[in-house]
Amino acid sequence: MIKFFDVDYNALNKNRATELFSLRKKTFKDRLNWEVRCEQNMEFDEYDNTNTTYIFGVYEGVVICSLRFIETKFPNMIINTFKPYFAQMRLPEGNFIEASRLFIDKERIKALNLQQHPVSLLLFLSMINYARSQAYEGIYAIVSHPMLIIFQRSGWQVSVVEKGLSEKRQNIYLIHMPVDEHNQSLLTERINKKSLLPDNELNRWPFSFRIRENRSDELQLDAKPYGVFGIGNA
Repeated sequence: MIKFFDVDYNALNKNRATELFSLRKKTFKDRLNWEVRCEQNMEFDEYDNTNTTYIFGVYEGVVICSLRFIETKFPNMIINTFKPYFAQMRLPEGNFIEASRLFIDKERIKALNLQQHPVSLLLFLSMINYARSQAYEGIYAIVSHPMLIIFQRSGWQVSVVEKGLSEKRQNIYLIHMPVDEHNQSLLTERINKKSLLPDNELNRWPFSFRIRENRSDELQLDAKPYGVFGIGNA
């Protein structure tokens, strides 16, 4: 079973925190070479604080994917970090959350023989399920162009709110990610079509996914990771 669940910053124990921040360092510094703060072989920043909730995807006790949520009423990367890269930066008032630091660890996926399972789709569904469980109105994030394409191919009906230009002169996008029942159903149905074990319980939170061998995941991130939810200095 691949299990998806949330952990608040204050409830994050030392071992899980070390694992999470070490994986983030491997992804965002070692692979993507972002200008991120690293100490003791871990990556974390000022947004890892009491306002933060982490989503985990775990298989046999091992973290294989994760992301960070912050309510947009609190300081967040969209307004505080990325604002200079957009001519306009507008976030609506309301009960919304920002997503950042999303990653899927390809080395662990391979080592655990999970390459043939729709981990990316499951992680996207986890975002919707969590947001719905907390009655959030939607999710916002900054993404690169390759990541925007991955979302569009997933079937999730994300929309571009603003287009910006990074310090590396690359296109980046502020996107809105709807969390309504329709989009939840789109991803759930897509996952079930790729699974030999269709599951009617995927729209719960937290949730687990029963795995079977020899299934493809056409949306799995490439071996060379893209800039996921961010740009160079994120």
